[in-house]
Amino acid sequence: MPESLRHVLRAKQHPARSVACPHCGAAAHRPCRVRTRNTVLSQPHPQRVSDWAQATACCPQCQVGLATPCHEDGRARRTVHARRYQEAEATAA
Repeated sequence: MPESLRHVLRAKQHPARSVACPHCGAAAHRPCRVRTRNTVLSQPHPQRVSDWAQATACCPQCQVGLATPCHEDGRARRTVHARRYQEAEATAA
């Protein structure tokens, strides 16, 4: 399938689907699932969105680069800062 057509079809999906989901194991470009019921979720898991933001944008709050987890007082955070989400969304748009 041509990349231009593929982009149009995926334009309605959350950009976090471009990375694999660490929570449910969904591959890149596949929807997240609830493993116990095998149902498809309409939105990606929060950890997948966090991983996408980490891979897409630098954090203006803690000044870390791409693919580096956000930190607070020298300790790594489980998710990224809200400002990093905003930067990633601005980059994707």
